[in-house]
Amino acid sequence: MRLFFRLVFLFVCIGLTGFFQAQAQPTTQEVSALLEAYRADANRLIETATADSASYERLAYMCDTFGPRLSGSANLENAIDWILAEMERDGLANVRGEPVMVPHWVRGDESLTLLEPYEGDLHILGLGGSIGTPPEGITGEVFVVGSFDELEEKKAQAEGKIVLFNVPFTNYGQTVQYRVLGAIRAAQAGAIASLIRSVGPFSLYTPHTGVMRYDQQVPQIPHAALTLEDAEMLQRMQDRGQTPVVRLYMEAETLPDAPSRNVVAEIVGSEFPEEVVVLGGHIDSWDVGQGAVDDGGGSVAAWEAVRIIKELGLQPRRTIRVVLWTNEENGLNGATAYRDAHIDQVSNHVLAMESDSGVFKPSGFGFTGTHDAYGIMQQIGSLLDPIEAGTITRGGGGADISPLMRLGVPVMGLSVEPSTYFWYHHTNADTIDKVDPHEMNLCVATMAVMAYVVADMPIDLPRARTDQGSN
Repeated sequence: MRLFFRLVFLFVCIGLTGFFQAQAQPTTQEVSALLEAYRADANRLIETATADSASYERLAYMCDTFGPRLSGSANLENAIDWILAEMERDGLANVRGEPVMVPHWVRGDESLTLLEPYEGDLHILGLGGSIGTPPEGITGEVFVVGSFDELEEKKAQAEGKIVLFNVPFTNYGQTVQYRVLGAIRAAQAGAIASLIRSVGPFSLYTPHTGVMRYDQQVPQIPHAALTLEDAEMLQRMQDRGQTPVVRLYMEAETLPDAPSRNVVAEIVGSEFPEEVVVLGGHIDSWDVGQGAVDDGGGSVAAWEAVRIIKELGLQPRRTIRVVLWTNEENGLNGATAYRDAHIDQVSNHVLAMESDSGVFKPSGFGFTGTHDAYGIMQQIGSLLDPIEAGTITRGGGGADISPLMRLGVPVMGLSVEPSTYFWYHHTNADTIDKVDPHEMNLCVATMAVMAYVVADMPIDLPRARTDQGSN
């Protein structure tokens, strides 16, 4: 049966070759006829990806053996060593670690103690890049605000205090600004330290970490996140006229940059090996939990997608390259290093695909590219309808493929069921038990089908014209 489909596929390609040479873009019907020949292979990829729990077991081994993988840590480098060795055993080609220098921030011990109106411990996580406190800590009254605008209006009350931004989660893009910029804004108002309500919609007393920034023109003050529960408690105290007093202690420090690597492996294309379809996730994580959801699952799922393509003996015309980027969480140095290392080949990057929203039940992809390319991707998506993962929406990508997107490469991000991702994001609760093996398998299947078909189809994916050599 597979031979029959291949013969049909060859016949269609031969019959339409002259037409494609005369017309820049095939019609929807012609693309549909071409892609129908991939249905049998797509079904085989889906069946193989969902046949067992190999993907989950590989992720579980990595999480349990190496733990969280913050940039600059031995955990991350040991995990990368293991991945490279496993990729060699999988029979992938051109397995390598491409060097990257990464930030090296170390958390150290930290605590927040409530002193007034009663004495007790409040759970915090220092934010990545924060400075530490003096050895004796910082003691001060807490001043709670609900926005940057409120802080500006009441900045006289913030002088000499510890400012707490108690901002409820709306969406990540809107709320994360208080984590990233909070220390700057609080310092401008004369605060001695800053705290944020953790960026997330739900809590079981779980603070969230994440990256923050300083402005060299503004004094640097310690910056940490506390739980939703404690942020609300401090708000209630202030609202009823009480004055909460806390002592913040943080040993955080930034060490010199450290060497790391992007993990790269390939299935080399049979006809156009210089043309590349890239898929991957980021292998680093924060230093809490296990980094299973963010983004160990996405990294292993992309790796497994390439492995099963290899296992089934499918040989695409173009090269399929899995990349596990380093240092997404606190620098994006891996993403920019990949762009710079491959800048001369950017025009040959056919598509870049990323999974960085967890490996929950997939629904399809968000795609950024030309109108014609979007139409083709929608039709490829129909091959994933049997697992309800074929919906292609406008707009998508990911942090690690954003440098390629800015150079005109079509990009797409895996879309998954989103309701619980930010429960675990950047917390101690980001552990392997939050991953469902079957849902992860569906993510593997979804990426495998998309990567293989784009890499093998006899037509090019249209892309916008751009200056490929610019930064």
